[in-house]
Amino acid sequence: MDLAYLRAHPQQLPTFLKHQRVRETPVSGGSICTASRLTFDTGESVFTKSFANPPDGFFAAEAHGLRWLREAGAVPVPEVIAELPDLLALEWIEPGAPSARAAERFGRELAALHRSGAPGFGAEWPGFIGSLPMDNTVSTGPWADWFVTRRLEPYLRMSDCFSGSDRASLSRALDRVGDLAGPAEPPARLHGDLWPGNLLWGADDTAWLVDPAAHGGHRETDLALLGLWGGVRHLDRILAAYREEYPLAEGWRERVPLHQLYLLLVHTALFGGAYRESVMSATMRFV
Repeated sequence: MDLAYLRAHPQQLPTFLKHQRVRETPVSGGSICTASRLTFDTGESVFTKSFANPPDGFFAAEAHGLRWLREAGAVPVPEVIAELPDLLALEWIEPGAPSARAAERFGRELAALHRSGAPGFGAEWPGFIGSLPMDNTVSTGPWADWFVTRRLEPYLRMSDCFSGSDRASLSRALDRVGDLAGPAEPPARLHGDLWPGNLLWGADDTAWLVDPAAHGGHRETDLALLGLWGGVRHLDRILAAYREEYPLAEGWRERVPLHQLYLLLVHTALFGGAYRESVMSATMRFV
């Protein structure tokens, strides 16, 4: 088997893993999936993610998102080679080191991706973020209402680490989203889970988007998530290049914690109290 054959016969990948000479090397892939590099006799490689008994549509959602982001022709996105219910095989990207030049190029490319737009807020396929369902019911807006009902309230309901006073503060914060949202903008084509770990710096001196929770949303969300947990390398260069290409509305810096609250609540829903303080700290910055 080689890469061309796998592209033409993706459903046969599990059979070939059992019966053919394919070298499988474990790689870092996060806490949910098991990740490997498969290398064929030809020297070609693919990246695979597997998940025993995943929720229905788990890998289909990621494959939809990768293809949708790739269709924009803006930011490098790995090709989907094979999509199976419990496994996803993607183009192998040789990892490299972040550089200022790659960061500036990524800022311009991310602006082009966001400009390519979306039919509405949400997506045309059921979504996941981590192992959690993500309600992608499409809405024409306003964005603030959609963001509260589809991206904040669901993960707040799933989180059991907040006290009564915490929830009162969070409720006040959610009530203020409409007032703090800034000028109305059309839906942007988002990665949707763009924390620093989901930006892969390639050996080709290029930044690649991986592990998306893709949907139509507000472009400031992607930018805000890049600043979480220490921030992506060369964030200042990314933002400067982005803003040259696609200027941001006044007050965007003050809205960063509002947009970050989405992914922080996802983490309290997934991992519990370890992220409670981060949620409350972000909330206090705009309540």
